[in-house]
Amino acid sequence: MIGHVSCKKTENKPITYATFSDMPFYEKEDLGVTYNKRATTFKIWSPVAEKVKVIIYNKDIGGTAMEEDFLQQGADGVWFLVWEGDHEGKYYTYQLKVNGKWLDETPGIYAKAVGCNGHRGQIVDLKKTNPKGWSNDKGPVVKSPTDMIIYELHVRDMTIHPSSGSKFPGKYLGLAETGTITPDSSKTGIDHLKELGITHVHILPAFDYKSIDESKLDQPQFNWGYDPQNYNAPEGSYATDPHNGATRIKEFKEMVKAFHENGIGVIMDVVYNHTFDAGKSSFNQEVPKYYYRLNADSTYSDASACGNETASDLPMMRKYMVESIAYWAEEYHIDGFRFDLMGIHDVETMNDIAKKLKSINPSSFVYGEGWTASDSPLPIGERAIKANVPKLVNVAAFSDDMRDGVKGSWSGHKEKGFVSGKSGMDESVKFGIVASTQHEQIDYEKVNYSDTAWANEPTQTINYVSCHDNHTLYDKLKESNEKASEKQIKAMHKLANAIILTSQGVPFLHAGVEMLRTKYGVENSYNSPDSINQIHWDWKETNKDTFDYYKGLIEVRKAHPAFRMPTTAMIQKYLEFIPTKDDLLINYSIDGNANNDKASRILVFYNGSTRSKRVKVPKGKWKVIVNHEAANPDGIKDIKGGTHTINASSALILTQEEESK
Repeated sequence: MIGHVSCKKTENKPITYATFSDMPFYEKEDLGVTYNKRATTFKIWSPVAEKVKVIIYNKDIGGTAMEEDFLQQGADGVWFLVWEGDHEGKYYTYQLKVNGKWLDETPGIYAKAVGCNGHRGQIVDLKKTNPKGWSNDKGPVVKSPTDMIIYELHVRDMTIHPSSGSKFPGKYLGLAETGTITPDSSKTGIDHLKELGITHVHILPAFDYKSIDESKLDQPQFNWGYDPQNYNAPEGSYATDPHNGATRIKEFKEMVKAFHENGIGVIMDVVYNHTFDAGKSSFNQEVPKYYYRLNADSTYSDASACGNETASDLPMMRKYMVESIAYWAEEYHIDGFRFDLMGIHDVETMNDIAKKLKSINPSSFVYGEGWTASDSPLPIGERAIKANVPKLVNVAAFSDDMRDGVKGSWSGHKEKGFVSGKSGMDESVKFGIVASTQHEQIDYEKVNYSDTAWANEPTQTINYVSCHDNHTLYDKLKESNEKASEKQIKAMHKLANAIILTSQGVPFLHAGVEMLRTKYGVENSYNSPDSINQIHWDWKETNKDTFDYYKGLIEVRKAHPAFRMPTTAMIQKYLEFIPTKDDLLINYSIDGNANNDKASRILVFYNGSTRSKRVKVPKGKWKVIVNHEAANPDGIKDIKGGTHTINASSALILTQEEESK
């Protein structure tokens, strides 16, 4: 017996419920393991269990149990045990008996620390995992999400190539390093991101995921991490010691702190919509099938296309998601969350999450994929999909309208987009320019995927042209423009993100795009080797002109608040499209010192044609801040009104400055 509470081992009668909704709800936020030097408390929710025991181990893998004991049944479906004494460092699992059968051992869905491969939980003192100065650590203050510039990266990709100069390649600590350089002395890592000018990093899944064998890290392995195992513990393959649960926690915090010290916020990619293996998941070892959405015949529904989907609309799953997200925000100081296949979750849950996060950190930001991979039993009106974004509060969605309008269809690999000269895409691009909001000059019938505005405010739209999914931007343009020269591909590439970085909404960049990142034609590299996924930092030197261009575009966006207006009303008032009678030439102006911009007027041209064009510039003196060669908020050159040439596949942006009236 390891607990001081007297725990009867008598068999409880199986409890059955007509529906999952009839199961009791547990309100307190104390499920899982609570540690102090005097005692460790175990709590688990399972209204259907007949018996629950905790098994204690000295090791995270292998070996035999040192002892075990039964938990006591409490109210509202909760089982608990208090183990007196200081047991820091010990490993544990739960085992439940349901319907007369003992289920598999599990660390429990609330496990905050786990050993190698996540099979056993670990008792840790979280205070000891805090880096020096952690109590004063804070992310950047965000006035409006439209001021953010998000950069999506994978922990391993950024530092695994020798050219990164990292002492901890592929690890959390690799991302925490400053002062790293390439053999030719170009900045890498955090210093590179500061030089580029982004405001937030979006880290691909770094919770504990299944597909990497952490006991064999000396062997080649790779995965993006969209196969959740333990939602509340960091992934062990990115730690220097995957066997010690405290090590991965401490090193994750050191990574976050390093970003914060350099003025960069940290956004975590989360995957609550499905689990790696429904049958063997910790969820199903606690309350079989409760946490999953089921078809009428009790089989798993599969809107994730991964074999199962979770049921965020059930009370204890909603509670779990809210508490899990809050835990990452509070314990790890995470500044935002990106939800994979957010459309599988219900609107109420997403709103609850956003509300909770705002109470913890007013600068927090929530966004996700506003779609599902396939159909779901969840009614369409309740799904957190693009069409329901107006029902969401402080939650944004990705604009696939803008993405495919700019570069071409994600699924039609040979299909071109606006930047590669495809006609008929201008209205989709214009829709992205106003951040998917209502604007009287948009012809919604001509937008590729949406027939109406789906964002209440520009803060609800993530504009992007590439991410980890599908081809890199460079590879997509090569695939769809087989006869184009390297110079033409580069021009299209620069134009694509010139559009993103000077449109309203929240801009999003894929790691390495600023140096023409390639995955050598591999479309979805989720388990491809490092040779495909790694960032070659020598690309930065080879494509220095492209890097400088992206850096300049970010400087332009930061220098001109008119490109990041926080409200739809402001966009409607200040942004006007100028008819061109040419669907490969978009022209618009932002007048009147919009959003307190120093420029009284900004004139924007995007030429998607593979040929140069002549454009008319109104009278007066204009400063060129973006053209086909450079981007500089201080100006590239001055021109006067009249007819001017805009190069093929390029942007031309001009400003006039007068005192605000």
